[in-house]
Formats: sequence, C-alpha cells, structure tokens
Amino acid sequence: MKHEIKYIDWGLIDYKEAWEKQKLLFEELIEQKSHTENTPKEVVNQWFIVCEHPHVYTLGKNGQTNNMLINEDFMQKINATYYHIDRGGDITYHGPGQVVGYPILDLERHNLSLKEYVHLLEEAIINTLSDYQIVATRMQGATGVWLDVGGKNSRKICAIGVRASRYVTMHGFALNVNTDLSYFSHINPCGFTDKGVTSLSKELQKNIEIEVVKQKIYSYFQEKI
Repeated sequence: MKHEIKYIDWGLIDYKEAWEKQKLLFEELIEQKSHTENTPKEVVNQWFIVCEHPHVYTLGKNGQTNNMLINEDFMQKINATYYHIDRGGDITYHGPGQVVGYPILDLERHNLSLKEYVHLLEEAIINTLSDYQIVATRMQGATGVWLDVGGKNSRKICAIGVRASRYVTMHGFALNVNTDLSYFSHINPCGFTDKGVTSLSKELQKNIEIEVVKQKIYSYFQEKI
C-alpha cells in the first residue's frame, strides 16, 4: 500500500525558523502515532518538506567543532550563522541554491529501518542526478551521494543527516544545485579533509531550475517508499 506523503515547499526560510517548524511537525507525528495504534495507517499525517536557507553552518550532535575553520567574526562578514543541532553527521553548510529536504515520516508504517530509509533518500537523489546525465553513487563508510567514487577527484554533491525517535524522522538531505561552493572552504565538510564538494550547476556549467529538481526528488522518493 502506498502512503500519502504531503509535499510542502517552504521556499527560502531562516534555518532556526525551519528547525522550529520541523520540531512541531515531528512532535505532532509522534503524538499522533501514540494515539492511533488501532486506527488505519493512512490517517497519520506525513510530510516531505523542501526549502532553501540563507547561509548557515550546522554541526551534528556528535560532530567535531574543530571542523569549523572560521571564527564568529568572520562568519558575520560572510553573512552566515551557526547551529549545533540534534541530527547525525558532522558539519555541513546550507545556503541559497541548495535543495534542503526534511521528510517527517513514520518509518514503521513503511516497514523501513533507519538504514533503509537513508538508502531510499540516496536513491532518490541518484535517480534525480541521472536525469541530468550525472552518474552518482554511494561511498562505502559515508552517507550522502558522491561523484567519481574511487577516483582522484571524489566529490560530494549531497549530504544526508537524519534524526529518528520512535521511528519518526526529521532533518534529511541537502543537494547542491546552484550553491555557492566557496562557503564549503570554511569547514571540513562532513568531517572530511581529503574530499571535495560539487554542485549540479558546477558539473553542467549552467544554472539549473531548482523547482524542477525539488519535484524530481519528491517523485522518485514517493515512488519507492
């Protein structure tokens, strides 16, 4: 049985505002789940949220602070903010031109483990990139989506970091589409010091219609879940 997952686009939204809105939906779904054990599965609301953020760095709960390479004064100069948050993974950057996705789902209703869920997110991104003739894959021992794995120029195009409680998810993925990649030079992205980052626009040498990318990711994800 397919489960309806509502698509929501928050547009360009401050990271803290999005985080608060996410937490409300996350807690709502956990609460709903605790009161619907004997009701049909399809009554539970689930969301596939996409957005973009102003320049911001986020560090996962077990991330290393020394992977942030700049101080607060420099951050102000580049109009960036910083948050230590409750997802997995290390440090990453979000900014305009990047598709950030926050699926808020009950994995039990889809018979998925957390590992399988992350695999589905990666698969949706890989399929989306394939539509642009970009061959992307996973990298062993690392989450996210990469190009030229095993080659001399391994580079990350999509970061993934999720949180789950009672099999309900929040946080998600960040795909570089028309992203200003210079902001990644101020961190060790996801803790890596020997890997590069890239974007759709860098690989194709042109700007990409971001709204089309958002819809593609959602369609591929909904198709598989």
